[in-house]
Amino acid sequence: MINTHGDPMPKHLVSGLKYIAAVNLTKQGYSQKEIAEALDMNRSTVSHYLNGRNLSWKSIEVAKIITEMCPRDFLLLTHSLTQNTEITRTIIRTCQKKKFRATIRNSCIGCGLCVDTCLMKAITLRDLKAHIESEMCCGCLICVEMCPTNSIEIKEVEFDGNNRSN
Repeated sequence: MINTHGDPMPKHLVSGLKYIAAVNLTKQGYSQKEIAEALDMNRSTVSHYLNGRNLSWKSIEVAKIITEMCPRDFLLLTHSLTQNTEITRTIIRTCQKKKFRATIRNSCIGCGLCVDTCLMKAITLRDLKAHIESEMCCGCLICVEMCPTNSIEIKEVEFDGNNRSN
């Protein structure tokens, strides 16, 4: 896909996502150097973004829509656009407004399919049982779909930790 300037659109969408992430990271107290490292950008670009220069506002509008997609689509589209798992994780963790609580039932057989499919690296195996760090979980439910024993449950929670639905 090419825009009217002859540039590939995915590049502009990634710039929009990185802009939103940079603004959010700034609000969280990160320095421009830390933001540049986290998003694999040079510090000059970060400075331009944070000062509102060299931006495609239309790309930012589309990026905002992407951040509001269901967690699975937000994760997969961002990963497809960035082609970089670490940057994807940073953008998802920084821009996602929802929080999730993950639990593993005793029926887990420790097969590791969930570990292999989790782009957020929120799942580890210990003592032949999966463990999910809820703070890292983006709620995409890919692990739930892959689990052969239906042992994974993920629920959206309010920011204070209370269940949002059920």
